Amino acid sequence: MSDTLDLSSAVFAKTEVGQQEIQTRSLGLSPLVRRILVLADGKKSGGELAAFLPSADGIHTVLEQLLNLNCLRAEAGSQAASQPAPEAIAKSPSAAPVADVLGLPPAEMRNAKDNEMARNFMINSINSIMGQQTRISLIAEITVATTTGQLRNAYIGWQASMADHVVGKRRLPELTEKLFKVL
Repeated sequence: MSDTLDLSSAVFAKTEVGQQEIQTRSLGLSPLVRRILVLADGKKSGGELAAFLPSADGIHTVLEQLLNLNCLRAEAGSQAASQPAPEAIAKSPSAAPVADVLGLPPAEMRNAKDNEMARNFMINSINSIMGQQTRISLIAEITVATTTGQLRNAYIGWQASMADHVVGKRRLPELTEKLFKVL
């Protein structure tokens, strides 16, 4: 299917199998593959979904896996769909760095202490607002992030999780401001 379809500009939506997989976890998908399945909403292109992976290079493999398992269906991308959404942050080498998109200082200006503070802030805010043992794959991604760039990439999932929660959405501007002091 990927031979005739541009996976970067195609728009992806969950099939019935994909919806069922979200509920049952019967296919044993890895956390990253599952994340893309959850985020596929019929509006995001493959390029936009790539922003939610640690490496944008892996999106084609993930999408092909989900297509082969019949968890996703793809539609040819439209001009509007191929444009990145304002909240999506592309991670390809040709794209602007995350710091530029978020308005953050260069990663080189942050040290290990700043990274530890940012990591702890994201994990603690998830645990205190959403409860412990939720968003496990996101917490795992934040925990293993050792560089400022990796933490900034994890910010995307953190921000999306907060925006999906009633209390988190209300507190998101305040939390983001505090996080950006060390991120």
